[in-house]
Amino acid sequence: MNCKVSILIPCYNAEQWIAETIESALNQTYPHKEVIVVDDGSTDSSLEIIKTFSDRILWETGSNRGGNIARNRLLELSTGEWLQYLDADDYLLPNKVENQANFISTVPDADIIWSPGILEYYDGNTFRREPGPVYQQRDPWILLARWHLPQTGRVLWRKKAILDVGGWNVKQPCCQEHELYLRLLMAGKHFVYLEDPSSVYRLWSGSTVSRKNKSATYKYRLEIIEKIEHYLELVGELNQSRKDAINQSRFDCARMIWLFNRDWANDIIATIRCKDPAFTLSGKAVPLNYRLIYSFLGFNSAENIANLKRKLFVLFNYFWLSQ
Repeated sequence: MNCKVSILIPCYNAEQWIAETIESALNQTYPHKEVIVVDDGSTDSSLEIIKTFSDRILWETGSNRGGNIARNRLLELSTGEWLQYLDADDYLLPNKVENQANFISTVPDADIIWSPGILEYYDGNTFRREPGPVYQQRDPWILLARWHLPQTGRVLWRKKAILDVGGWNVKQPCCQEHELYLRLLMAGKHFVYLEDPSSVYRLWSGSTVSRKNKSATYKYRLEIIEKIEHYLELVGELNQSRKDAINQSRFDCARMIWLFNRDWANDIIATIRCKDPAFTLSGKAVPLNYRLIYSFLGFNSAENIANLKRKLFVLFNYFWLSQ
């Protein structure tokens, strides 16, 4: 496959990682590529590190305006038919782009090629890698509803597809790739899966967009879920499997929200019961004992018991490790 791939790296205060990220882009075995970095007004030494790559990459910098503005600027600068977005604290294994680019010839109508990935945990001293989850479901609507479509770097994106839907939404503060996925699906873009875990997503900081404000993250996630449901109802494609996925995702959100806002969590449970009184919890999502308590005693009782079990587990581990 001879299509050109633009590897696009938005960077903001990533001095610890940016060199490795750029090197992983440059070291891709796929020859038809360009590497472009936009520094979004970093206040650390990120820009100085970017400059050391000289003419091996194209780069520019400006004031801090946000991640999606940087991604759209990278979109403008790119000259490839296909795009590989890469966050400044993640990296690619050498054959990532080549494997996905070669796959394009087998699915010429593909707009989004996505793969599982590798998770890398860093606690300040040690790194630990493990395979990311692999889902058997292939319906992209169900995957989006369940929040199972991948993080940005695991995807090869057709440039025209992103342009067709207006690029990245600069008013979207979090859940940014999910909001873009929604618009791509609504526009009829074709999502294709390739089993190729060769991108590495680092989990190392509590200050990322999705972690620093959990309340906002769940608010926007629930808004996207609502939009999925409304659109599928509108076009007559809300089958039972998709409806179950939407309500299971609402339930997943309610469980996490219950830890910090019980009224909000109970409102979500009420919404589920209103939307589908026959909804039952997935056996894969929650254990049998939780489902039984939920069925007989209700959501709050199930969560109170689950929370007690979590606390006892922490105490047990504390005393066990202190022996």
